[in-house]
Amino acid sequence: MPEPLKLLARDAEDLAVLSAHMQDAVARLGDMVFVPEERRFALVASRFNWIGAAGGRMERRLTGMHFDNVLRVSRTGLDQGSPGTMLNLLGILFEETSAPSGLLTLTFSGGGAIRLEVECIEARLRDLGARWTTRRKPGHADADGPADGDE
Repeated sequence: MPEPLKLLARDAEDLAVLSAHMQDAVARLGDMVFVPEERRFALVASRFNWIGAAGGRMERRLTGMHFDNVLRVSRTGLDQGSPGTMLNLLGILFEETSAPSGLLTLTFSGGGAIRLEVECIEARLRDLGARWTTRRKPGHADADGPADGDE
């Protein structure tokens, strides 16, 4: 059985790896929190195991992720009054503003986004529990037709 995934991101290249592992993670809006006194934004999500899928295994795993050195958080297209809203994470991008500071953006399907103003990149990801089997492989519609698993 594979060990739980543990990742640390301190630059844009590391963040791209973390983002790839979190692609199509599903999280409730209420499972995301900004703790200003700790300058930390954290979330818990159900991460799809893309590496396992390449070997024919369709699995998810509960995963925690947090970002440190966060100065401000803003949200677009997300209703804070609906903490039960399920979100599908598409990716995490970094835009440098004044090295090493910048903007980290978590983009969700449906057009929602969370933007973190950070002093520098410092993100951690850690699997929290056992894997479980899922029936559907996440997919995205493209010009050729519906996404995998949408039918």
